[in-house]
Amino acid sequence: MGQTAYRTHHATEVSEALVGQKVTLAGWVDRRRDHGGVAFIDLRDSTGLVQVVIYDEEVARPLRSEYVVQLTGEVRERPEGNENEHLTTGKVEVVVEGLKVLAKADALPFQVSTALENESENKLPGEDVRLKYRYLDLRRPAMQYNLKLRSDMTKAARHALEEMDFTEVETPTFIKSTPEGARDFVVPARLVPGSWYALPQSPQLLKQLLMVGGVERYYQLARCYRDEDFRADRQPEFTQLDMEMAYVDQEDVMAMAEKVIAAIWKTQGHEVRLPLPRISWQEAMDKYGSDKPDLRFGNPIVELTDYFKDTPFRVFQAPYVGAVRFEGGADTPRRQFDAWQEWARQRGAKGLAYVVFGQDGELKGPVAKNLSEQERAGLKEAVGAQNGDAVFFAAGGRESSQLLLGAARVEIADRAGLLKPDEFAFTWVVDFPLFKRTDDPDDDDVAVGHSKWTSMHHPFTMPSADWIDSFDQDPEHAMSDSYDIVCNGEEMGGGSVRIHRDDIQDRVLNVLGIDKDEAQEKFGFLLEAFKYGAPPHAGIAFGWDRAVSILAGASSIRDVIAFPKAGGGRDPLTGAPAPISDAQRAETGVDYDPDEDE
Repeated sequence: MGQTAYRTHHATEVSEALVGQKVTLAGWVDRRRDHGGVAFIDLRDSTGLVQVVIYDEEVARPLRSEYVVQLTGEVRERPEGNENEHLTTGKVEVVVEGLKVLAKADALPFQVSTALENESENKLPGEDVRLKYRYLDLRRPAMQYNLKLRSDMTKAARHALEEMDFTEVETPTFIKSTPEGARDFVVPARLVPGSWYALPQSPQLLKQLLMVGGVERYYQLARCYRDEDFRADRQPEFTQLDMEMAYVDQEDVMAMAEKVIAAIWKTQGHEVRLPLPRISWQEAMDKYGSDKPDLRFGNPIVELTDYFKDTPFRVFQAPYVGAVRFEGGADTPRRQFDAWQEWARQRGAKGLAYVVFGQDGELKGPVAKNLSEQERAGLKEAVGAQNGDAVFFAAGGRESSQLLLGAARVEIADRAGLLKPDEFAFTWVVDFPLFKRTDDPDDDDVAVGHSKWTSMHHPFTMPSADWIDSFDQDPEHAMSDSYDIVCNGEEMGGGSVRIHRDDIQDRVLNVLGIDKDEAQEKFGFLLEAFKYGAPPHAGIAFGWDRAVSILAGASSIRDVIAFPKAGGGRDPLTGAPAPISDAQRAETGVDYDPDEDE
């Protein structure tokens, strides 16, 4: 890795090939063990560990955990029987001839020793403490691994895109506020009192302008910002791998994205079989209760609306009835079924109806006695259950019921140990609706044609070819040329064919209730650009933090970000956000009153 002023080798470069040679190493004291006048030190640097031996007690005595040291010594083979097969350097050690303490370390707020990595995670403090002392947390090998993996992914993505003739272009982070779905972070413009910049939620409009500008293949690792209410696995600032192409359709973009994914996963030794499977949005909702289905396991939802069309059970007299199988669930204690009810209520449902099929095939459970004899007799076959299984039901509105059953399906798999982080199940979700309601479809206004709509993706998404002429006449059923890439039940990215014709864009904005004056005010610069010859274009963006966390098998995106925010956007490390002084506030112009100038 190259010699520097402080070392000739990194820790893991010390091997049997160097036996008998002198090396100079530098790093942290990971841990120390004393054995009757001889001290054994595990020296740690960014590559890993190597054992060093100190025979001089005066040299060893001052050393403590996380002291930064430089040492020189001779490499020798470890005595027979003392090898450590868990270390790449486990057959050798360095006998110290000289040692210098480069920096001392106070007692640590928590231990970061490699020796703790294989022990229970409860050895670590709470996340707020880890984030407050993030520079210590980052020393842990698990965190070092995540950051190195992220870097390897970035290099692979860049290489793959450059091989496909993409150009990396940086777009501004001070822009005009535009409607993209979430709340903007805004920055006062000191030189224009009363005016504000916005931080970009994405480079969407700017990358479309690059297409108009003749940059036919663009990409960027873009920093993005969204001022959203706190959600457990979201960050107010995040990174996305942003890509856009001119003179392409949906198939071209998906093929390009698959090549990037394959290159990224190959960095960790995983071969991704292409082309990736596809599922329509409707099928994903109907079979898996999610527009980001986890396909590492089966167990699809079974719709039973027709099966119960004449049911005497009032709860199942609903627009939709569905079920999901709980394999082996018949042995679940009653208190656990009660816990499932609480689990459902936490998701906004009234509960989770269930039946069990005993080992003898007898149907039991609270729902069973409410069913007709005919329904009871055919239920096991209808849901694909076996003796010893339980079955959960949801009844009511289609979407809410499917979402509940989809969540139950994943929870069942998780409890059964089926969600293995080192297995990867990719799928494209395609054929999304163009719009979704923002109102209650049962409201009286809907009956007289006053429903309100928002974009399923964003206002610049092209209607599918079959709907170009009629999407604004039937927005409820209109479809779009958009696509999401999903892995292990997580949306890793999404994109669409963009609108490049101003007549179509005007009609879409009209459905969304955005008139020409409002459109001109918010993104008139884009509409103006389209008047000068906009090529057909399409693109996609990967949530980079999410992609890294999936490949790393991390439970949270915070574990693959060097300095993430905690709940509510707080930064325990620096104390941000924080008040500013009165002088700073006055200088920004945030209190500017135009009436005072008059």
